[in-house]
Amino acid sequence: MKREFTFLGTGTSQGIPVIGCQCAVCQSPNPKNKRLRVSGLISDGVHRIVIDAGPDFRQQMLAQKVNRLDAILLTHEHNDHIIGLDDIRPFYFMQKTDMPVYGLQRVLTEVKNRFSYFFAEKRYPGVPRIAMHPIAKEDTFVIKNLPIQSIEVMHGAMPILGYRFDDLVYITDAKYISEVETKKMEGCKTLIINALHHDEHHSHFNLEEALAFVEKVKPDMAWLTHVSHLMGDHEEISKQLPQNVRLAFDGLSINF
Repeated sequence: MKREFTFLGTGTSQGIPVIGCQCAVCQSPNPKNKRLRVSGLISDGVHRIVIDAGPDFRQQMLAQKVNRLDAILLTHEHNDHIIGLDDIRPFYFMQKTDMPVYGLQRVLTEVKNRFSYFFAEKRYPGVPRIAMHPIAKEDTFVIKNLPIQSIEVMHGAMPILGYRFDDLVYITDAKYISEVETKKMEGCKTLIINALHHDEHHSHFNLEEALAFVEKVKPDMAWLTHVSHLMGDHEEISKQLPQNVRLAFDGLSINF
């Protein structure tokens, strides 16, 4: 079955443009230099699964005209990945069912802490419900006939999750990936991987590290996401990349 992956957001926790920044990227009129917080949408034409629900979730759903959502996968609990969960309310009201949310138990516990009103005994009538599905790095599970394999990556000292969907692998916020977890990516045709900017960073791949990881996995095509304004102009950076590596941008859709 043909499926489509759409980059809902390809930016970092600040997005691009960054508030108050006067750099050439933040001031650029090129829409490919405007990046919402990192997120992705998988669709088979009927079912839709979102990876992460950050502060731009509502805007992203409207931009892609998403009128139904079947599940949300969380990579980790940082605000730029979960703080938009309250905006699932329209889906909850339309679909009249608890929204399935998948993530590490640690992440789901944090969701429950930050959105405690979702779980209150006496809930405000306008509050949505979510159905928590804890998963671990060893797990392979299925959502709407789509097999999904968890992949552990290290976001600095924090273990978080990436995911494999058939021959597509989605990784964000990685700084280190073990050989055991890298092996889960063998044979993937499409690799989506984070590349922050050019300089060394304590918890994210920079461009050099991301390109080295692409060379290690050897996908047919790799797309770089979670990109900072410090990376540089989309068109200029694109000219410098290997033939099988491209800089993703918001709204881009690819088949897998």
